Amino acid sequence: MSDAGESDVGGPGSARRALRRIDGEVILLWTLPAAAIIWGSAFLLFPGFRSPMSPTMPADQVAAFYRDNLAAIRSSMILFNWFGVCLVPILILIVMQIRRMAHRTPIFSYAMLGCVASGPALFLIANVCWLLAAFRPERNPELTQLLNDFAWITFTILVPYLIGQSVILALAIYFDDQPRPIFNRWVAHFNLLVALALVPAAFVGVALTGPLAWDGVLSFWLKNIAIAVWIVVMGVVLGRAVYRERAEQRQRLEGPEELVDA
Repeated sequence: MSDAGESDVGGPGSARRALRRIDGEVILLWTLPAAAIIWGSAFLLFPGFRSPMSPTMPADQVAAFYRDNLAAIRSSMILFNWFGVCLVPILILIVMQIRRMAHRTPIFSYAMLGCVASGPALFLIANVCWLLAAFRPERNPELTQLLNDFAWITFTILVPYLIGQSVILALAIYFDDQPRPIFNRWVAHFNLLVALALVPAAFVGVALTGPLAWDGVLSFWLKNIAIAVWIVVMGVVLGRAVYRERAEQRQRLEGPEELVDA
């Protein structure tokens, strides 16, 4: 029994309703290319990402960094905010696929919804802090450094929510006991690997230098590469699942018509 209920089970009327719903999902799915373009553009535009800022930079150097890169920082933060908006429909589509899985409880979809709502919110807070640091370059350098620290720590330490959504999705896939599951088992294995890759970034607050620092190989590069790969892979498998369901519902809708014509 799936979380989605029995609204998709029935005659041609229910198949038509399901088909209209899936058409809406297809439209939402195509926000993913826009999100990828915005993310790539903002990542390259923000000078703090091209060469990650060190946590050990003194306040004067931090303030000078923002003064020297005002336009790029402000523009990239606006783009990052739009990236967060574009990502929300994709995450909700994953929640909807979990609801279609054969579970006896809706707990997986509810837990996933909580995680996907929290990550973008913290990402927005980090963006706002970077933007505020560049908004008034004449302010006290210590205040600029404080905003910079707040932004980097928030941006990096939000990974528990990303880990949670990957683990929840993996468990939902493992417990989906339909003859033809929504996602293949390898998608669950992949999500667990991504969750494992994100774990070091959760300890960004304990180090100013080294691989765990916010500019380190684990907390910055491994984390962001893992997120980028997750978005690409999940976008592909999500698209396959949505289009497969669309084809199945269309076949159900056309089946009775073919019998009438016969």
